[in-house]
Amino acid sequence: MPLFSFLLFVFVTSFTPGPNNIMAMSFANKHGLKKTINFCLGVGIGFFVITLLCSFFNIMLTSVMPIIEFPLTIFGVGYMLYLAFKILTSKDNDGGNDAGNRNLFLIGILLQFVNPKGILFGITVVATFILPYYTSYFSYLLFSLFLGMVGFMSTFSWSLFGSIFQKLLLQYRQQFNIIMAILLVYSAFSILVN
Repeated sequence: MPLFSFLLFVFVTSFTPGPNNIMAMSFANKHGLKKTINFCLGVGIGFFVITLLCSFFNIMLTSVMPIIEFPLTIFGVGYMLYLAFKILTSKDNDGGNDAGNRNLFLIGILLQFVNPKGILFGITVVATFILPYYTSYFSYLLFSLFLGMVGFMSTFSWSLFGSIFQKLLLQYRQQFNIIMAILLVYSAFSILVN
């Protein structure tokens, strides 16, 4: 496997703005870093599951993909637009809403199943870098764990940014929410264009 190309692809795709990273930064700004770790863990676990499924069902997915690609894309874009609306209309911090914070973990997991960028990334990385070079189920599991950890690290780094600049962002909450919503809308429409 061309290791440098694999790591470059994984790094660029995982750490650039997308639904996971934008939501992580927004949640950290709203709830703080400690509470947003649940979302980051959810993203990591969700991405681990997506990558593992892509590894085990790659042949089936590529034969079915033309059928499910458009509905999946529309559903994912709709969900991202909904998230952008929620960010845009969110109010000040809602204090210690524990139920909402516990749901961040579930949101992080479920986002992976409607995130076309994540699913297409999983299919691409598996088909291009893993399946041609590895055949054991154990290697699929290890790569899935690695990619899940990268998903956690990328969302955590964006969360860290959101929490470090929390005081500044609180002062400019409305402008920040508008920018985050626009970036999420951009992510959604860039998926439609590609």
